[in-house]
Amino acid sequence: MRKICFFVMMCLPMLVMAQANVWEMPKESRVAKSEPGKPAKPNPDEKYLAGAVPVVDGRVVFSTTINAPGKSANQIQDAISAFLQEMTEEENQFEQSRILVDDKEKHTVCATYQEWLVFKNSALTLDRTRLYYNIIADCKDGSADVQMCRIHYLYEEERNPQTMSAEEWITDKEALTKSGQKLSRISGKFRRKTVDRKNYIFRELQALFK
Repeated sequence: MRKICFFVMMCLPMLVMAQANVWEMPKESRVAKSEPGKPAKPNPDEKYLAGAVPVVDGRVVFSTTINAPGKSANQIQDAISAFLQEMTEEENQFEQSRILVDDKEKHTVCATYQEWLVFKNSALTLDRTRLYYNIIADCKDGSADVQMCRIHYLYEEERNPQTMSAEEWITDKEALTKSGQKLSRISGKFRRKTVDRKNYIFRELQALFK
């Protein structure tokens, strides 16, 4: 019996190691393990920390400039308008999503969206919120200034509805821990997915002119 117990104890470290394949680990982690002094892995929250959610005059506003060399204001407006219209027809959109303004004289496009923003979807859990926001594009020859603004959420509407604005929920003050090195457990997931959604939209808009 003692021999059996001793054999099991000797094998336990091997069993634990076998639970993770080295080839499945991120390259950064493998390098870090082989070079003492480096962190075990990068901070997964890094790109969502301080400054990731800008506040302008008290309001959360994401903005970017879409570069379109050689394109006229009309061409840029038509392309952006078509893209924003396609967004209103995506599967995750509510019927309230639509183009509000498509002004050919001022070269301005404004669209409003209501969509599902999913945090987790598994066989046992569906965690999501209704996300509201506007996209505004001011177009001119060669470029367009784009904003994502008027952001707010309706969470757990099927059980215990909670409405939160971006200003009171995903700013640095509200969505980061005291150390500023991690996202808060609840509001942090809203911040992460909102930033991801913004990044996707801005990236796709820029891709229209590449």
